[in-house]
Amino acid sequence: MSAPDEQVFELPQLTIAARCWGDPALPPLLALHGWLDNAGSFDRLAPLLAERHRVIAIDLPGHGRSGHRPAGAWYHYVDFLDEILAVLDWLGRPRVDMLGHSLGGTLAGMLAGAFPERIDRLALIEALGPLTGPDEETATRLRTGLEARRDRRGDRRRVFETVQAAIAARLTAGGLSEHGARPIVERGLRRVDGGFVWASDARLRLSSPLRFSEAQVLAVLAGIDAPTLLVLTEPDTPYLPREGIERRAARVASIEIVRLGGGHHLHLERPDPVAAALTSFFARTPRRG
Repeated sequence: MSAPDEQVFELPQLTIAARCWGDPALPPLLALHGWLDNAGSFDRLAPLLAERHRVIAIDLPGHGRSGHRPAGAWYHYVDFLDEILAVLDWLGRPRVDMLGHSLGGTLAGMLAGAFPERIDRLALIEALGPLTGPDEETATRLRTGLEARRDRRGDRRRVFETVQAAIAARLTAGGLSEHGARPIVERGLRRVDGGFVWASDARLRLSSPLRFSEAQVLAVLAGIDAPTLLVLTEPDTPYLPREGIERRAARVASIEIVRLGGGHHLHLERPDPVAAALTSFFARTPRRG
């Protein structure tokens, strides 16, 4: 398997760290991880894709080894699109292939809908657009999100004496085995006096004050013109109900859905069948960029 190396993108506003696999001469596959994960999320999958691509898994702002936003700034998911577009500019290609899991898949899909000229082929794992909310909850969500920002409930940090203790804490959140959690946890820690703390920005845990409506999300997804593969776990993840996903998929002009076992982090827990689906998709889908 291909051994990874580290890369840094020095953007004007902050530094983006990346973990990379494959020959730098190969076409890039920009990989985006999920909320509170990091580039280690692709440690098991990326080596299986590195024969065809230079896999560039970035740490999103506030995650892993990337920089944090300055004081007074926040982390609404659409804000990440600024840095992703800047990385695409840095890569210097008219179009790139993109891979995203969970939050990263949401970002990849929304970017592909708003900037279809930038994305060649799109592979999504457990994501097709963001969570939405009913109109009548808008005021409550706005108030709750702004109050959370004012009292900074996300600031509390727990110190772990060992990496293994941090892994055990991550397992209590569910959805991952120790084998799956380890690469995310090991990349996601920062050493301090007395042990380790999560390196991620505490502001990431604050409630979002705003969600798009379902109609808005459907309108953005309709803008995707890239051939798209959507990999979902079976049984369905509760917040990705089949009926809603199929309604959204119907708005994407060229999309294929593959369902595999393995839970929400199936690319970590069962990377081989996920890699097989992605490899087949890229092999039979002509490059446009």
